[in-house]
Amino acid sequence: MAEHKAERIRLLSLVDIFEPLSEQEIEQLNDQLPDVHLQPGEMFYAPQDHTEKLFILQKGKIRVFRMTPDGREFTLAVVEAGTVFGEMALTAQQLEGAYAQAMESSEVSTMAREDLERLVLEKPEVGLQIMHVLSERLRRQEIRLEDANTKDVHARLAGIIALLVESEGVRTITGYRIPAHHTHERLGTMIGANRVAVTRAFGLLQDEGVVELRRRLIHVTDIEALRNSAAYGDAREDGRS
Repeated sequence: MAEHKAERIRLLSLVDIFEPLSEQEIEQLNDQLPDVHLQPGEMFYAPQDHTEKLFILQKGKIRVFRMTPDGREFTLAVVEAGTVFGEMALTAQQLEGAYAQAMESSEVSTMAREDLERLVLEKPEVGLQIMHVLSERLRRQEIRLEDANTKDVHARLAGIIALLVESEGVRTITGYRIPAHHTHERLGTMIGANRVAVTRAFGLLQDEGVVELRRRLIHVTDIEALRNSAAYGDAREDGRS
């Protein structure tokens, strides 16, 4: 029991918005937050949920997505461990009409609106951290929305791979490795394209020597060429999705 509490406190101390808190404040916070363990693929937020809560992802990875009118999933965000998300007017976050699903075994704590308001009043630095985290997340979403409206599948795929490198890429001798396995179908939900179109676009990036697939993981061998592909696309890709 003591070991579990110590581990939970350690994980909370790694959450980006809680960086300004002291060890004692983290311990007090730990006693107030209920948590839940999620299995891979488990859904824990759906459009019918309307309570204002801030979700704190301590371990694992969460996908937030909506259903398109034609019944396809469109991924709004992939949330990594050590950060927050949720449906709460105070933090300008909107999960209305969205689903949240665990992509892997995950640990999530919840914080009610009144508790977050009290924390921000007591520790304004937490409010500043929230602003920073959400502004960066908004920047990424704006890039993806602009790409979805103006670029072909080849450029959109290059763009989302570049964002994945930025958010979770691991430096290697030959470039960067994205440590999580992203299927073509999953990548398609991130850029608004079907699996066949993603497979075709990924093949183009491979032919250009920009990316490689090794043991089901994406390796980026030329990050500048990838960014150029994201910016300008490729005339060989017809853009059908």
